[in-house]
Amino acid sequence: MDSPDWSPERGWKVTLMLADSAQVAEGKLNVLGAGWSFIGPQPSPFAIAGLIEVPWTETNRNHAFKFELIDLDGNPVVVLGPEGEQPIQIEGGFEVGRPPGVRSGSYQPIPFALNSGPMPLPPGSHFEWRLSIDGNTHEDWRLAFSTRPEAQSNAA
Repeated sequence: MDSPDWSPERGWKVTLMLADSAQVAEGKLNVLGAGWSFIGPQPSPFAIAGLIEVPWTETNRNHAFKFELIDLDGNPVVVLGPEGEQPIQIEGGFEVGRPPGVRSGSYQPIPFALNSGPMPLPPGSHFEWRLSIDGNTHEDWRLAFSTRPEAQSNAA
């Protein structure tokens, strides 16, 4: 018998954070230097870390995710790659099952850590990582950050 709080309308829960580095080990998320919103001005390594809580009705299915880096005007940030200009994106997939003995209707958590090397982003700018899952997004699935302006020289 299903529990009384089970509902097929329950949505995804996502917790996101920017960090200096992160890893997933033994089903746990380990994060260093988390919660910042300013970086640079010089390029620095970073991580996108978080927890996706998959609704019961979406378990045992393949899902696709995509993080897109967007500038202040809402345009994709592009870099010059081997095939010309390409938007900065991180894509992947996941599937979570229903463990034995877990109550029907329970969310199934997936911790994740996406580490990146330094990205050459312009100083004094504002950016946002936007997450989509299976092509759907939510206003809470965004990570805004800014690059510090170049240091002013005291020499005249």
